[in-house]
Amino acid sequence: MQLNNRQVDELIERAIAEDIASGDITTEILISNDWRGKAYLLAKAAGILAGISVARRVFLKVDPGLKMTALVKDGSPLKPGDIIAGVSGRLSNILKAERTALNFLQHLSGIATETSRYVTAVKGLPVKILDTRKTTPGLRVLEKYAVKTGGGQNHRMNLSDGILIKDNHLAILLKQGLSLTDAVTRAKKAAPGRLKVEVEVPTPEAAAQAAAAGVDIIMLDNMKPEDMKKAVALVNKRALIEASGGITLANVRAVAETGVDFISVGALTHSAKALDISIEYEE
Repeated sequence: MQLNNRQVDELIERAIAEDIASGDITTEILISNDWRGKAYLLAKAAGILAGISVARRVFLKVDPGLKMTALVKDGSPLKPGDIIAGVSGRLSNILKAERTALNFLQHLSGIATETSRYVTAVKGLPVKILDTRKTTPGLRVLEKYAVKTGGGQNHRMNLSDGILIKDNHLAILLKQGLSLTDAVTRAKKAAPGRLKVEVEVPTPEAAAQAAAAGVDIIMLDNMKPEDMKKAVALVNKRALIEASGGITLANVRAVAETGVDFISVGALTHSAKALDISIEYEE
């Protein structure tokens, strides 16, 4: 997944404006604009790096005269003490940019690290770990990039990216006298050729009904592993199957062993802990 520089720059500009506002008053009082030096981005915890190019663009957006040299690539494992990059130039401008650069880098690396844990937990099984749309408003493109960097796959980027008939859609349709089969038939008939039709179901029996209706993907919503295994058998390869809801590192392996094709995990983006990364200045 390649980042769109225009989208990234828009996010960076808003983040810098939010942080610097009318000026870094502390730095402007204490640090001469003529002083030059070097700082290092330093890993303080083990994890997976993501967002180094974003951090670089932050520094250059604050001061195009700054120079940042990355020593580690996105997707690389980090251990405490690893030097990630060096930044040199006007110290006052490095100080102004450092918090915003670190915010992006720590957050995205945290997502990549958490994703990597899930991918490792199901290693050897024919299943893919997916993200969801449970992302920080405005940061979806970056957070989904971090998921890919950590070894996961992207689900829908937005609502136009696929047809997913969820429980609330079905509840509204039911009041209009339409069944799950009716919903799938209507969606398949109207769907643009490139889009898959997916439906969320609460029981193995509903999964079988969706498969009979010709749906492309079936999402098993908050089912127990034994019910997932039953659903997989009933569907019998007539559709791809996604497990969703209540997935944790403690149970993801058991879910994968039921035979599902995908496992979507909202926690990859909405609950990942930021990776501890600091900036240290050369004496």
